[in-house]
Amino acid sequence: MPGYTHLQRAQPIRWSHWLSMYATYFTEDYKRLLQIIERTNVSPLGAGALAGHPYGIDREYLAQNLGFNGVIGNSLAAVSDRDFVVESMFWSSLFMNHISRFSEDLIIYSTGEFGFIQLADAYSTGSSLMPQKKNPDSLELLRGKSGRVFGSLAGFMMSLKSIPSTYNKDMQEDKEPLFDSLVTVEHSILIATGVISTLKANSAKMAAALSMDMLATDLADYLVRKGVPFRETHHISGECVRAAEENKLSVLKEELPLVVLQSLLF
Repeated sequence: MPGYTHLQRAQPIRWSHWLSMYATYFTEDYKRLLQIIERTNVSPLGAGALAGHPYGIDREYLAQNLGFNGVIGNSLAAVSDRDFVVESMFWSSLFMNHISRFSEDLIIYSTGEFGFIQLADAYSTGSSLMPQKKNPDSLELLRGKSGRVFGSLAGFMMSLKSIPSTYNKDMQEDKEPLFDSLVTVEHSILIATGVISTLKANSAKMAAALSMDMLATDLADYLVRKGVPFRETHHISGECVRAAEENKLSVLKEELPLVVLQSLLF
């Protein structure tokens, strides 16, 4: 299938290569989530209202038995810290950004102009007016949900930014955006998994979208392997493509006259 930059056909790639790109994004998201859990899994217990406690409780022992990795060392920080909420929402926003881009690619690939994929009926809907249409509603909703998660993060950051030290009632505003973000992420994963596991790839349409001019980079690389500096081969390859376009021919199908190629290459 064509690989795209600037939404223009660039070089040939495999459908599996495209799938692997998003597998890479989501794998990195998973690693980041594990790092956040490891770093923020510390106990505030024993901080009291803000100044600690006089009861001789062993905070380290308590934290260990409750499954924490350690304790928050400063009692003032322990009662006012909401960074773990912000980090979780940062993570959710980045993950949903990847979900949104994943959705956008599939929306484009499912259009009649591309026809690279066909969504399962369970993840698409018909038009309320035009019976011939099959709309990618599941993907559009995923794309839209990313804005919801971004908005939750921005809203809570605004609530948090001017709170003075230790506890203030504003901090109860952390629950709703955090829980909503995590539930949205969970549901989005389920939907995206369903979409990708049930869609059909149209290999014939993908192959038909390929054109010989997409191998122009290969021509430049060929010349590099023959000893021509890349800064020159890039220009030469571009001139070959331009000449082929002017003559409505293919530069890489042996249609461009040899004399023209020789004038450009030598």
